Amino acid sequence: MSDPAVRVDTTSQVPPYEQIRAQLAALIRTGRLVEGERLPTVRQLAVDLGLAPGTVARAYRELEAAQLIRTRRGAGTRVAPLPDAPHGHDVHQLSTLARDFTAAARALGAGTEDILTAVRKALDSESEPAPASRHSGSSANPTEASATIPAVGSRAR
Repeated sequence: MSDPAVRVDTTSQVPPYEQIRAQLAALIRTGRLVEGERLPTVRQLAVDLGLAPGTVARAYRELEAAQLIRTRRGAGTRVAPLPDAPHGHDVHQLSTLARDFTAAARALGAGTEDILTAVRKALDSESEPAPASRHSGSSANPTEASATIPAVGSRAR
């Protein structure tokens, strides 16, 4: 199975730190990143995505506040055990993401049925491993950057 990837779209209304936070949180909550897996350093992920280190640091701080990751000096940043309580999704964030997607799809000329079909296909493909490039930091779209996670890839011992 290929490592999951994080993508940042610089044309999105969603700030880059929030895109990173939301994607990593989803990867952790769905089990694609498991407890103990090591995440790239702030500096490395920033380089891979072409962002300022402070942007990635903010995403990591918010993930730590949500108790999804832990950073320890000398041990790096690792996926934390999932909290026992079920986690509801952020309705506001979901609405923002849906608006961004539909606006971009309409700009491409897609109609309502095309948009709904694309969403259904995306939901169906979640159960299949997504093809992720081993070449981090490049994308065919100049407004989008991606990074393979975990770039450092080892589990806690």
